[in-house]
Amino acid sequence: MLNDRQGNALSGATSETLVLYHRAIDAFNLYRGDPVTPLEQAIEAAPSFIMARIAKIYLFALATEPAAVAAARAELAAVKGLRLNDREASHVAILAQLLAGEWSAAGLALDYHNLHYPHDLLALQAGHLVDFYRANARNLRDRLARVLPRWSSEIPGHSIAMGMYSFGLEETGDYARAEQVGRQALDLQPLDCWAHHAVAHVMEMQGRAQDGIGWMTEREPYWSGDDNLFKVHNWWHLALCHLDLGQTKEVLALYDGPIRQERSTVVLDMIDASALLWRLTLTGQDVGERWQELAIAWDQHADGQLYPFNDWHAVMAYLGAGRDDRVEALLKTLRNTRRNSETADWARRIGLPLAEGFVAFWRGHYATAAERLHSVRFIANAFGGSHAQRDIIDWTLTEAAIRGGNRELAEGMANERLVLKPHSPINRDFLRRATAPAVAERQVACRGAQLEAPRSLPPRPRTYMRSIGPL
Repeated sequence: MLNDRQGNALSGATSETLVLYHRAIDAFNLYRGDPVTPLEQAIEAAPSFIMARIAKIYLFALATEPAAVAAARAELAAVKGLRLNDREASHVAILAQLLAGEWSAAGLALDYHNLHYPHDLLALQAGHLVDFYRANARNLRDRLARVLPRWSSEIPGHSIAMGMYSFGLEETGDYARAEQVGRQALDLQPLDCWAHHAVAHVMEMQGRAQDGIGWMTEREPYWSGDDNLFKVHNWWHLALCHLDLGQTKEVLALYDGPIRQERSTVVLDMIDASALLWRLTLTGQDVGERWQELAIAWDQHADGQLYPFNDWHAVMAYLGAGRDDRVEALLKTLRNTRRNSETADWARRIGLPLAEGFVAFWRGHYATAAERLHSVRFIANAFGGSHAQRDIIDWTLTEAAIRGGNRELAEGMANERLVLKPHSPINRDFLRRATAPAVAERQVACRGAQLEAPRSLPPRPRTYMRSIGPL
């Protein structure tokens, strides 16, 4: 029996299909190239190559897209009928839980799987993504911490494990170690997207926008290639750095260029697009017809059933495009969810109040928006995304408090944000507006009320860069 490069047995593999399998796993590890085609070629040549089929199911299941998940379920049903060894059977049981919407159960099963098979790199990366999709920051760190002592630099893939560990350190607030480990991983493998991404997150969370621009620009050749599946998200991080500095022209250029020029229908790319347009709108930018194109792209993914983090971002696009019918359809589905699964619970407890809060904000009902968002901001990390992605909740909540005249909440939120990013022009302007004289506050509230009527357009604040003065 042949083994993979970490020493795990691969039943049903041949010398030819082993090469294809390694090519696919490399593409998955680095988010560079096509991992699916070589797996399909390996399966066609050797139908009993179980791990090739399992790897394909993971790729489809973790896409959080309805069509891909349907394909993963069909493939899993076929694999269940085959003779499996213990490691393969463990993977199949994990995938069954994942495809049933039980992300935490799948994550827990992967905890035990990783301990028993610490060099199963596919399982480590799948576990890392499961932790990310359920926003389990501690396990993003500790899944790797538990097994890294059993790795060494002589084992292929060690740098990939370090890159994932770096991101876990960042999400748990250990920024210095996260940056150190991320840079070490990149010294070993410059193409490692998770390691590069982890360092970018450190700079975002520390408010080091200029450093972030330098980091992304200097390393652009490593992450911006056409075959890099992480490129849009990395461009999004660069755009956030420019936005934090008030450089909205640069942000719009990035959106119209590498972020959205290909009109990607990959759901992770569309999440970034929705979140960036929403942030631009909060700063008073007119994003024109960009919402319409994005809303159409969401139609094939936003079903209110599979993964509510996606549906929430679809709601942003539908609001921007003035497609109230789609907004109401998604809200209705989220409200009437009767399924008994973890993702259904996320939809009821988190996805629905978030969507309702963003709808209320867009329509000028700021007190309702603040109530919905404030009630859910501390549990929103249960259903996915990074701290940087979920920051849009607090940003919108702060803006709602300011426009709704809730001075205490507005000032408190501004102070909270300034502790984390004291030099951010956006956060400094939040505090200026939150503590403005009462007369100015009433004027802002009146403007918001006047703008409530046109439901296809957002309430428009003053552009924050007009009032902050020199830094």
